Amino acid sequence: MASSLLDKRGRTTVPARIRSVLDLRPGARLRWHVTPDGVILVRPKKTKSVRELAGLLQPNSPDTAIDVDEMNPWRDG
Repeated sequence: MASSLLDKRGRTTVPARIRSVLDLRPGARLRWHVTPDGVILVRPKKTKSVRELAGLLQPNSPDTAIDVDEMNPWRDG
């Protein structure tokens, strides 16, 4: 799990590992969401069109199928 420190002006740094995974560059905008149960989600603002993502995902073979609960790793079972 990655963590960061909040400074006295309310700023924080997105950890390098997270920036790398999300391919965040300087100037990237992040959207913050608080769910009704208090979970905070931080998402990068969309920067690509859906058309640019065409062909990114490959179909799964039957032996790599996952359960719906596994698709939501941030939720406790």
